[in-house]
Amino acid sequence: MIFKCTVEDVRAAKRFDPAAPGCIMIYFTYPGVIALRRYRRAHKLYNKGFHNLARWMAYRTRKITGIDIHPAAKIGHGVFIDHGMGLVIGETAVVGDNCVLYHGVTLGANTFEKVDRHPKLGNNVIVYAGAKIIGPVKIGDHTVIAANAVVVKDAPPYSKLIGVPAHRNTSI
Repeated sequence: MIFKCTVEDVRAAKRFDPAAPGCIMIYFTYPGVIALRRYRRAHKLYNKGFHNLARWMAYRTRKITGIDIHPAAKIGHGVFIDHGMGLVIGETAVVGDNCVLYHGVTLGANTFEKVDRHPKLGNNVIVYAGAKIIGPVKIGDHTVIAANAVVVKDAPPYSKLIGVPAHRNTSI
């Protein structure tokens, strides 16, 4: 499972990054691919009850890549994190298959309560640099979220979200 996801993540980097070198270079040098590979190992450990070890792995990954992914988050196949510095994916967040996340993106909480408090992204969602998706909102498949948008409400599939707070843009 981990190897299959890693292969799909490398292919996603090749598909979404026009400057991508060969697959070996992507595997060893792309921070997003490295972070996802290490997240998948930590996630497996977290699910087996090794929470402290998984959190330690996530901490080490953040130090190396600048990408902070909680090991309890759920991330699908073929995800591409471009650049990634400052990207945060919270504990109860879900990222669907074939999503693209740019640097500075936050999938964050809006409460300190121990509840489902992070966003759920559908499949094929693109979140541009600096966008913040806060709270237990659901983002539909094939949605595009503009750079620096702040999303605090659900969005249906095929939405284009812009602004602070984000709203649907129907003119694009």
